[in-house]
Amino acid sequence: MEGKTTKVYLVGAGPGDPGLLTIKGRECIENADVIIYDYLASPTLLKFAPKNAELIYVGKKGGDHTLPQHKINALIVEKAAAGHIVTRLKGGDPFIFGRGGEEAEVLIEAGIAFEIVPGVTSAIAAPAYAGIPLTHRDFTSTLAFVTGHEDPSKENSSINWASLAKGIGTIVFLMGVKNLPNIVKHLTDNGMLADTPAAVIRWGTTSKQKTVSGSLSDIAERVKAAGLTAPAIIVVGQVVSLREKMAWFEHRPLMGKRVIVTRSREQASDLVKILTDLGAECIECPTIQVFPPDSWAQLDAAIETLSEYRWIVFTSVNGVKFFFEHLFEKGKDVRALHHLKTASIGPATAKRLLEFGFKSDIIPESYRAESVVDAFKNEDIKGKKILLPRAAEARPILPLELGKMGAMVNEVPAYCTKEAKGSAELLLAELRAEQVDLITFTSSSTVKNFRAMLPDENIRDLMKGVRIASIGPITSDTAEELGFEVHITAESFTIPGLCEAILKQI
Repeated sequence: MEGKTTKVYLVGAGPGDPGLLTIKGRECIENADVIIYDYLASPTLLKFAPKNAELIYVGKKGGDHTLPQHKINALIVEKAAAGHIVTRLKGGDPFIFGRGGEEAEVLIEAGIAFEIVPGVTSAIAAPAYAGIPLTHRDFTSTLAFVTGHEDPSKENSSINWASLAKGIGTIVFLMGVKNLPNIVKHLTDNGMLADTPAAVIRWGTTSKQKTVSGSLSDIAERVKAAGLTAPAIIVVGQVVSLREKMAWFEHRPLMGKRVIVTRSREQASDLVKILTDLGAECIECPTIQVFPPDSWAQLDAAIETLSEYRWIVFTSVNGVKFFFEHLFEKGKDVRALHHLKTASIGPATAKRLLEFGFKSDIIPESYRAESVVDAFKNEDIKGKKILLPRAAEARPILPLELGKMGAMVNEVPAYCTKEAKGSAELLLAELRAEQVDLITFTSSSTVKNFRAMLPDENIRDLMKGVRIASIGPITSDTAEELGFEVHITAESFTIPGLCEAILKQI
C-alpha cells in the first residue's frame, strides 16, 4: 500500500489458521489506524497491528453479537470519517456470508473509499483440512455454498431445496449446525437419499478442529452425541466418503493438546510454530521480558578496549542481539572484532552470530562444566582475556569454569530479564480450568518467573495432571529445585530438540 490516505479495507481473515491469511491482508493490518475485528478472526493476526492502532472487538459469535450489524456499519463510517485507515477484519471471506456487501454499500453511500481483500473461506478450507475434496472427477463436478440460517425476517425461503437435493453433487452449509435436523429434513423430503454421506466440521483449520461424519440418516444424532456446536460447517455429498483415507490434519501427533509457552513473546514464534504444526494449541503466557541492562557502562568500557581481548563468548541469542546493536550504536562495526575468536553456547546462538558474519570457533552444548571444559580443551586460553556479554542475572558456572582454565573473564551485562506483566491472570485461568496438558520451559528464568506467578497455597492443585517439558538439564535442575516435577528434558538443547523430546514422550 502506497501512502496513507483515509480508506476502509474489508479484509477476509481466513478460516482460523493464521497461516492462511493473505499477504495483502497482513499489509492491511500492519498499516491500519483502527482494526475492527470479529470473533472468528484469529487473535494471532492482531500481532501484526501497529502498537498505537485502536483495536475494536465487535463479536458476532453465533447470534451473540457484541454489536449488531447496523452499529458495526456506523462504527466503520465513524472511524473512517475521522481520517483513519480502517481495517475491517472478518472471519473467512468478506463476501461469502460475511455481510461484507452490506458494509461496502454503507461506505458507498457515505462516500468513503474502500477496498475488498478476499480471504480463504471456511467453506473450502475446513473440508480440505478434514480430508474432504469438495469436487472430484469420480464423484461430482457441481458444488453449492448455502447459508445454514437465512434471515429470520424472511417470509419464504429463498433456497431451492428441490434443486439442491437432486442437482448438486456437493453442498456446503455455513453457520447451520443449530439447524442441522431441519437441513437434513429439507434434503431428504426433496429426494436426496438418506444414506448420502455427510460431515460436520467444527473450528476447521485450528488446533480445536473436530469432525463428525456419517450419513443424512444419522448425522444429527452423531453431532448431538459429540457435543458439536458453532462455529461449524456441514458438508453433504459422496465426496465425504473420501475422508476415511484422506484425513490428515486431525491425525497430527499433538492434535488437541494444550501447551503453555512461557518464553518471551519476542522469541516464542519458533516454538509456537513447530508445536502448532504438530497439532498443539499453544497458549502464550510469557513469564519473562527482555530489556537493556540497567547501565551500559560496563559494556561501553569493554567495547572501547576490545583490542585487549582474545575471545568473546556468547551464551544466548539475546546476548548476540544486544551486543551488536550497542556496538553499532557506539559508531563501530564488525571490523572491531576482527582479531577475536568466538564461542557460542548452543547452535541457536551460533546461528544468530553467523547472521552478523561470524562463524563460531567452538560451540559448547550447554553451561554444564564438562561441556565447557570439553569445548575449550584444545584451546590455549591461559592468561587470555575473554569477554562475556550476557544476561545480568546469569548463572556463574561459565566464568567459573573458564577461570579454572586460567582465562581472565570479564563478565558484562548486555541485557536483563524481568518478570513479564499481564500473563499471570491468563496463566492461572488456564490452570484452574484444568485444560492444560503441557508447560514448556526454555530457560531457568522462565521457570523462576513462572513459579512467582503461582500462589503458594494451591500450587499442587493447579499443576495436577500437567506435564513439564524443559529445554535442557540446567533448566530442569532449576525447575526441580523450585518443586516442579520435570517429565521431559531435551537431549539437544534447542527449540527443535525440545519439540523432538516432547514428541517422543508425550
